[in-house]
Amino acid sequence: MTTTLDAIDLKILRLLQEDARLTTKELAGRVNLSTTPVFDRLKRLEREGFIKKYVAVLDAEKLDLGFEVFCSVKLKQMTRDVAREFTRVIRDIPQVAECYNISGEYDYLLKIRARNMKDYNDFIINVLGTIDAIGSIQSSFVMDEIKHSYGLYL
Repeated sequence: MTTTLDAIDLKILRLLQEDARLTTKELAGRVNLSTTPVFDRLKRLEREGFIKKYVAVLDAEKLDLGFEVFCSVKLKQMTRDVAREFTRVIRDIPQVAECYNISGEYDYLLKIRARNMKDYNDFIINVLGTIDAIGSIQSSFVMDEIKHSYGLYL
C-alpha cells in the first residue's frame, strides 16, 4: 500500500528537516492543527518509514574531523560475493561517512572523514589497504564546501 502525503504531511516533514527538536505542540501550531492529529501523523510518518531517524548534526571542524576526502574504489573483480563482502566490511569502518555503488570507471565512492592528511594516509594503508578485494583507489580532497544540504527538496 502506497501512502499519499498531503500538504500538511509535507509541511511537517519540511519543518522537521529544519529542526527535529520541535515538539508536537510547536509543530501543531505551525501547521494549524491540534496536537493529537499532528501526533498521529508523526507516528504514521515514522511507522511508514518517511522519517527514518532523528539526529544531531555535529561540527566536524570543532571535533577535529574536518579533513574530508572522496575516495573512488575499483574492485579487482565485481562479483556478487565480492561486492557483498566489500560492503559488509565498509559498513563497519567508522571513518567512512558515506558509501555509494556507482557506475563508470570506479565501483564505489566513499566519503571519508579524517583529522588531517597523515591520518588519511594511515587510513589508506592500515584500513583500506587490508581489504583484499580493492584493486585501485583514487582520492579527491575537499578544498571548500560550497553547499551541504541535509534535507530533501519537498
